[in-house]
Amino acid sequence: MKVNDELKRWHPGCAWLTNVVLCLLGAALVVMARQFVAEQHRFALGFSGVSGWSDVLFVAAVVTVLTQPVNRATLWIVLGFAVAMRGMVLFTEPYLSTDIYRYVWDGIVQHAHISPYRYVPGDRALAILQAKCPEIFEHINRRDYAHTIYPPVAQMIYWLATLFSPTVQAMKLVMFGFECVTAAALIALLKRMGRRTTDVLLYAWCPLLVWEIGGAGHIDAAILAFVSLALLFRYREQPVVTGLFLGLAVMTKFYPLILLPALWRRGDWKMPATLVAVCAVGYAAYASVGKLVFGFLGGYAYEEGLSSGSRYFLLDYAQRLRGLQWITKSNYQIFCAVVFAVIVLWTWRYASKERLEVSARANPPAFIRASMMFALALMLLFSPHYAWYIAWLIPLMALYPNWVTLTYVCAFFYGFTTQWAVPGPMMFVLNSWIYFAVLCALVVDIAWRKWNVGRWFDCKGIPDAE
Repeated sequence: MKVNDELKRWHPGCAWLTNVVLCLLGAALVVMARQFVAEQHRFALGFSGVSGWSDVLFVAAVVTVLTQPVNRATLWIVLGFAVAMRGMVLFTEPYLSTDIYRYVWDGIVQHAHISPYRYVPGDRALAILQAKCPEIFEHINRRDYAHTIYPPVAQMIYWLATLFSPTVQAMKLVMFGFECVTAAALIALLKRMGRRTTDVLLYAWCPLLVWEIGGAGHIDAAILAFVSLALLFRYREQPVVTGLFLGLAVMTKFYPLILLPALWRRGDWKMPATLVAVCAVGYAAYASVGKLVFGFLGGYAYEEGLSSGSRYFLLDYAQRLRGLQWITKSNYQIFCAVVFAVIVLWTWRYASKERLEVSARANPPAFIRASMMFALALMLLFSPHYAWYIAWLIPLMALYPNWVTLTYVCAFFYGFTTQWAVPGPMMFVLNSWIYFAVLCALVVDIAWRKWNVGRWFDCKGIPDAE
């Protein structure tokens, strides 16, 4: 049965109506960003109230931009409101996280010609710097026992940011600059893929990024930029540059290394060789401290339950089921290895041999789908407790919109602003609801693609089944 084309949209060709709706939703999200700042001083909606309404508005904007006609003005509306949202939080002091103070401190230490890995911030050897920058030092978490955990490229970014001004605001401006790079890379990649550039809204308007990068200034902004650039140059079949940016991402935080199989093309040795070279050069630059260059990595793994296995929600859930109490951390790690092996095999079959002429016909290309599978699997299997850890899923979601990732990002963002975000039994309940929501989204996503539901909405942003 044919569907009347006029039922697919509000009205054929009415891009101005899309723009009006997006302006209203964008203005409301700006108000929510401003309210996030207000909640730090006086309770009104609560952080969970602000995050919940932000999620609702964001999903409404996503559905609008993916299903309705757009014009040239739409992209400027998307980018304009994205900047306005971040403007609400950019020059405020970080509230929910103090990580940025460690970033600034590491930069200050380097400008004093001291390796940031050599001493903990509270060491007496740094007494002069402690007295010189008390407004930074006093806010550093774990300052009396933890060496810095951040890899060499992150340290170079801290050095560069504090070169201009050793302040939180300067660091946040640098992270905002990385966000601009991410948006530009995504727009360029969407254009090359034949997609509408307005789909960058899925990245630019995500409230999680407004809070965690715009507000808290997390270094994950650099990872988003480097990963997006690596994806862009992988699409352009430039292996050396792809390896360069993937290496920079890995040397900012380690977990983007999981994308190596997705971005590698069969027979290509230049990309992995470049990645290894970037890592080697990065560590060589700070090698004077020896093993201290790995910083607080082992201690962090212990504190966060990665060593004991208590961090992994799916393992905890399985051990609570009758007859599965015998499952250990080692068993779970084997299960994780099997999951990643399956994704690697899929990648080997499709993405690794995909060339540009094939990528042009596939929307999105197989290597982007593989990247999404690796990143999402890593997050779901290892159950992060902090919202900024899942931020790198959002650029991938803009390139490969799907209900599973959208649900996970929104549920995580909201859930971890509620009273349930406390390690222990309450967080187990919270994760149970989040993973149940993801499971439901997976069912919807499969049905959406199997029966091509997107045709009812002319949904160009949500890819249909192959």
